[in-house]
Amino acid sequence: MRYSPLLTDLYELTMLAGYLEQGIHEQPAVFDLFFRHNPYNGGYAIFAGLETALSYLEELSFSADDLNYLEGLKIFRPEFLSYLQGFRFQGSITAPAEGSAVFGREPLITVEGGLAEAQFVETALLNIVNFQTLVATKAARINGAAAGATVLEFGLRRAQGPDGGLSEARAAYIGGVRSTSNVLAGKTFGIPVMGTHAHSWIMSFPDELTAFRKYAEVFPDSCVLLIDTYDTLKSGLPNALVVAAELREKGHALAGVRIDSGDLAYLSRHVRASFDQAGFPAVKIVASNELDEHVIESIRSEGGRVDIYGVGTRLATCAGEGGGALGGVYKLVKVADQPKLKITSDLSKATLPDRKRVLRVVAPNGVFIQDVITLEGEEIAPGSMVYDPANPLQRVRIPADARFLEVRSLVMENGVRCAPSPPLASAADLCADQLRRLPEGCQRLVNPHIYKVSISPQLNALRLKMVAEIEGKFA
Repeated sequence: MRYSPLLTDLYELTMLAGYLEQGIHEQPAVFDLFFRHNPYNGGYAIFAGLETALSYLEELSFSADDLNYLEGLKIFRPEFLSYLQGFRFQGSITAPAEGSAVFGREPLITVEGGLAEAQFVETALLNIVNFQTLVATKAARINGAAAGATVLEFGLRRAQGPDGGLSEARAAYIGGVRSTSNVLAGKTFGIPVMGTHAHSWIMSFPDELTAFRKYAEVFPDSCVLLIDTYDTLKSGLPNALVVAAELREKGHALAGVRIDSGDLAYLSRHVRASFDQAGFPAVKIVASNELDEHVIESIRSEGGRVDIYGVGTRLATCAGEGGGALGGVYKLVKVADQPKLKITSDLSKATLPDRKRVLRVVAPNGVFIQDVITLEGEEIAPGSMVYDPANPLQRVRIPADARFLEVRSLVMENGVRCAPSPPLASAADLCADQLRRLPEGCQRLVNPHIYKVSISPQLNALRLKMVAEIEGKFA
């Protein structure tokens, strides 16, 4: 899907016009995209949206129709509109692989190029990465709560518009939810599609048993029956058992039943016991109805016997405490040869200047210990002292037996990808591996372990120096 260049905030265009008129539009610039706090008050986030972002950058151009619209706004000069005719992104992008575990304060995407092009892509990159990273994180939390049970994404009807539904299914797959009800997502991304039927199917026939039988006739080898239209245990379950026996007599097998209301832990236990007693242990139990990681964890803790969780609204809308939006921001960190710093009265909100690397400190057993942000050319070794970016008085020493991994790599140079995009399944596999390597407690839903992100000695010194210089101007 091609994103229009007009999918932007107006101020990106007005700044572009100003940069051009001031003659600084081609000055080398570096911007960082990052977030300050992990979503859902959790212990991590899962990076997603890079492939979508790179496609946007590759295809970025203004059509004649776009330029005609901008001309009609009566706020831009002809010289600027002429400049936009040949506008392309020709910069570079440094980023983690999709599926990587990432954390607050560290740069995710770094954009380098002329000031105009690097500035202009801000809105679209934030739109893409904020949403997909938030969904991937929510999906990882839900998938973790399911503890090995299958999770089906079916939030399309509650998603933020058609594109939101498509992006949500993609990002949820990266986070570990590897099936969807969204047929277009299945075609576009190769995600396995799953589904049952609605209550309206049941109510379209004279009675529930007839409805079940007719559905089984159409789909004898993939029949999943919705059993809570009238009464789950007194009507839906007995009728599903009848159809299961009839399918077996014809050489087929009932695939499963779905429960969409009521006490899912209690109902699923009774449904499981009934099918097992009747000789149908392979019948899967699907549960749905406003599920999220907390509800799923509750179902499991109460002995629920659910094989597949259908998660829709609360995944598609990223609902939950500390959710709703990732809060990613896009800040200038260098222009020409000058590092740049945004500062407020709260040092914890001051940005980190200049080009940077993100190193992951790894224990000998492969478990992640912490991340360290360094200046680009700075050397750092095990045993080095590193600093808390929110409170430089707090510091910690990197273990002497640790090793470093580069969290990010150059993925686009001169506006061209450095390598073909990996399959979406690779991002999902990476996510699963990264979650396994997080320190104990990081995946807790309540009061998770806080994964430390530190800054290096030279980066700490540069920031403190720049803060002092800025504050000195207003003393």
